[in-house]
Amino acid sequence: MNFHTRKWIKPEDLNPNGSLFGGTLLRWIDEEAVIYAIVQLGNPKVVTKYISEINFVSSAQQGDIIEMGIEATHFGRTSITMRCEVRNKITRKTILSIDKLVFVNLDENGIPVPHHKTEITYAYMGIEKTGK
Repeated sequence: MNFHTRKWIKPEDLNPNGSLFGGTLLRWIDEEAVIYAIVQLGNPKVVTKYISEINFVSSAQQGDIIEMGIEATHFGRTSITMRCEVRNKITRKTILSIDKLVFVNLDENGIPVPHHKTEITYAYMGIEKTGK
């Protein structure tokens, strides 16, 4: 799993208990995952279909730096499935894990369409490489 996005926990991200508000973290995860899906499927018209059980393992506090990891686990006909882990950048302690996030590839009318992808794609300067 690659951890690309990092967030610094600021006062506006906290809940009344002084820890990271779960809703804020879920918004960040959904944004990170949809960007990943858009890049993998090569289509900006991708929507969240399903998010499985969310396991809040530990909390983050003001001043912590967290990182989000996303990994593709399955390519369906019109969908891509991923898993996610969020951890503390310094301690590597897991903050949250989600086993399954599903995103669907849409056409210009909002109808699910096949994406014809079967594996992770890495785009480098206009050259497409594949790998697992």
